Amino acid sequence: MKIIKNEKIISRNSKIGQWTSLGALVVLGLGMYISFAKPELFTYSIVCLLIGFIMTQVGMYMGNRWGRSPRPDEKLDAGLKGLPGEFNMYHYTSPISHLLIGPSGLWALITYHQKGKVEFTKNRWKMSGGGFMQSYMRIFGQESIGRPDLDAENEIITLRKFFAKKMDENSIPEIKPILVFTSDDVELESGDSPIPAMKLKQLKEFMRQGSKNRALTPDQIQKITSLFDQE
Repeated sequence: MKIIKNEKIISRNSKIGQWTSLGALVVLGLGMYISFAKPELFTYSIVCLLIGFIMTQVGMYMGNRWGRSPRPDEKLDAGLKGLPGEFNMYHYTSPISHLLIGPSGLWALITYHQKGKVEFTKNRWKMSGGGFMQSYMRIFGQESIGRPDLDAENEIITLRKFFAKKMDENSIPEIKPILVFTSDDVELESGDSPIPAMKLKQLKEFMRQGSKNRALTPDQIQKITSLFDQE
């Protein structure tokens, strides 16, 4: 498998995450100081604590994706190691974060690092279980699951716009999203999710099995990958 990665973006965003997290500590500390030392400025204390909380969430978001190793791109590379050379893995060098092109098709890999129980039920994804402490950690210790269906839709729209500028619309191959849960501590129940979802350790075999039906020919793969070589 060929891996194409934008190291400059990774380094830049990692630094942004680090400085945002440090700034959050300073702002939160200032808010606590004001609340105890100058109670008459209570409003300013609340403002500082609110800004600090927002900065903490931003820092956590950036850190999970760019700062902490193994990062999502590193986990995907490790999980897919051993795929044939026809596969091309693009990290931050295409219009979306993680794009896999190979004989099994053109895949938008959408990563999630959440721990605990994640399930698709009543036409939506949700995290559940674990009692008070798990609920607390979901609020303050990790991101919520969000809307994977919208994430997938946005990835497809973004890629189709890119390809529409580069090639005839009728020749654009099917773009297939897949939700990849990278944590070893996730309990995944995808149910009847219309979007394929699996743990990282299942992804390589999924791609190998898909290759047997050959969604893309070698010529198609070469034509598509050449579009990114031009960027």
